[in-house]
Amino acid sequence: MAEPGFWDAPERASKVVQELKFLKGRTGPLLQLVKESDDAVLLLDLADEANDEATREEASREADRLTAAVDQLEFKLAMSDKHDVLPCFLSVQAGTGGTDAADWAAMLVRMYLRFAERRGWDVEEIENLPAEEAGIRRATYKISGDWAFGHLRNEIGTHRLVRLSPFDANQRRQTSFAAVDVVPELEELDIKIEDKDLRIDTMRAGGAGGQHVNKTESAVRITHIPSGLVVACQSERSQHKNRATAMQLLMAKLVQRQKMEREKELRSAYDEKGEIGFGYQRRSYVLHPYQLVKDLVTDFQTSDTEGVLDGEIDAFIDASLRKKVDAGGGKAGA
Repeated sequence: MAEPGFWDAPERASKVVQELKFLKGRTGPLLQLVKESDDAVLLLDLADEANDEATREEASREADRLTAAVDQLEFKLAMSDKHDVLPCFLSVQAGTGGTDAADWAAMLVRMYLRFAERRGWDVEEIENLPAEEAGIRRATYKISGDWAFGHLRNEIGTHRLVRLSPFDANQRRQTSFAAVDVVPELEELDIKIEDKDLRIDTMRAGGAGGQHVNKTESAVRITHIPSGLVVACQSERSQHKNRATAMQLLMAKLVQRQKMEREKELRSAYDEKGEIGFGYQRRSYVLHPYQLVKDLVTDFQTSDTEGVLDGEIDAFIDASLRKKVDAGGGKAGA
């Protein structure tokens, strides 16, 4: 990076900076822990020489802190995929369940936005298609932050909600489904898309947006005919910018699909067997007749449904990473 002319090639420079960030994320915390553990040993030696019980207790507290830090470092090393450090596109789509499902999809969107907010991550809305009565049909957000994809890829799959329906006059229990998909924002793509394989539609942007909305056809929807993948973007006033973002999202999805096809068991990318989609059960949220959120992959569960739906999903992510560590999935990254 110190070489003359390094920044003259922005694409190459960006790739190197991203690689540096990934490597520093691996080595930096480990080197810091080594230094702090050496200091703790020195502190204990001084306590023994002086027969100082207060200093011994201080060294013991430091040892406990370092033990917890090592435990957290194991989680980070479980993010061994080179894409884990990247920003990502998170999509939520309502499934079966009518208005309840659309409302459930909106609840999930709020959960992830609160999670991102708690971490100080940047969020950009790419698409938000409201449902007819309440909630959303589908929504996509670009999320940028520290190891965003590495954390959120553990959310991929179908999320199931059981509750008393607020849209049913008889207050009957309703089961709703929504699918969550997460793909990394890839800067360098080894995939080519032919123009003949694309169907590009433009439309007026929906939702809140001031006078611009419904006056110009700036929103873009792209269908990749061979795969059937559909992406859309309506976040910008410029049709050109929306098209560029939609193409980026489409290519990321195609690359991820290729990867999943190469790794049929999805071990390295998603740590579980199964098809990512409505048939891949990720998590169950029960609000009635009892309160329980259970991850169907790790078996981790909590009765704090309110906290989870307010974005407190760290424990579920940690459980997924712990399972990967226990299975040896973090060793390659170490």
